[in-house]
Amino acid sequence: MTQTPRQQHAVGIALVIGSCLSLPFGAAVAAQLFPALGSWGVTSLRVSIAALVVLVAVRPKLRRWTRREWIASVLFGVSLAGMNGFFYAAIALIPLGPAVAIEFLGPLVLAAVLTRRAVDGVWVGVAVLGVALLGVDGMFGAEPLNVLGVLFVLVAAGFWGLYIRLSARVGAVTAGHEGLSMALVVGAVALLPFGVPAVITVVHEPRWLLPAVVTAVLSSVIPYTFELAALRRIPQRVFGVLLSLEPAFATLAGLLLLGQHVTPLRLAAVGLVIAASVGTTVGARRSAPPPTGSFPALPD
Repeated sequence: MTQTPRQQHAVGIALVIGSCLSLPFGAAVAAQLFPALGSWGVTSLRVSIAALVVLVAVRPKLRRWTRREWIASVLFGVSLAGMNGFFYAAIALIPLGPAVAIEFLGPLVLAAVLTRRAVDGVWVGVAVLGVALLGVDGMFGAEPLNVLGVLFVLVAAGFWGLYIRLSARVGAVTAGHEGLSMALVVGAVALLPFGVPAVITVVHEPRWLLPAVVTAVLSSVIPYTFELAALRRIPQRVFGVLLSLEPAFATLAGLLLLGQHVTPLRLAAVGLVIAASVGTTVGARRSAPPPTGSFPALPD
């Protein structure tokens, strides 16, 4: 059954919200594995498990692929590995909520660059204010942020902006989730040197396997599948600002699963990023989304 542009937009928005819910709770589970497996080891296991799950589900027909599809998927896989690796390295040193807020600078800058309407710029400004308040709370509150952790998450932010662009590209040039499946394989291979010690630990202590699988499903399989599908339905600029919901969910996940403190200033910041997301969503519904697979092209 063919969906109307309005229905496609609504589905795309719901997919982004689902991704924002899944990712921080997966990260909270992952953080509990760091003492045993290390942040990069957990990243490697997460991406490798996700690659196996998606490969089995998708079964990509690689013999039909062209050079353009391979290049897009390989670059997507590299950005995926860098984004995840540096983010997990960061949340081993700083709280989850501020880490996600700082990392959001990547898609936020992308949204600002791609915006075409003045009102979008206003909502980006509201989101920037929310992110700034989260940063102030982390720097001058009861828990000052670790400088190395901040540097790691800024690198992750750059990879996140690149990830959004390349995800759109892969969605445009590959069928279904074939590009995602191969990107996960590329990411798993890139992270393999970090994963070997973690695998050895899991073999000797199998109790770490189940939380590693949960991390992979919540942090990779669900969000990447949802985001790739969403980018086929909504513009990249709308996608980028909608992700401002993620610091709110990350703060909640940090509170519920990791016992991380939530201050009034942080709650005010969360309210601002939610307001930006709602404002962008309402505005986006007034303009039709691009046809499926229609995205700004990246150089081949």
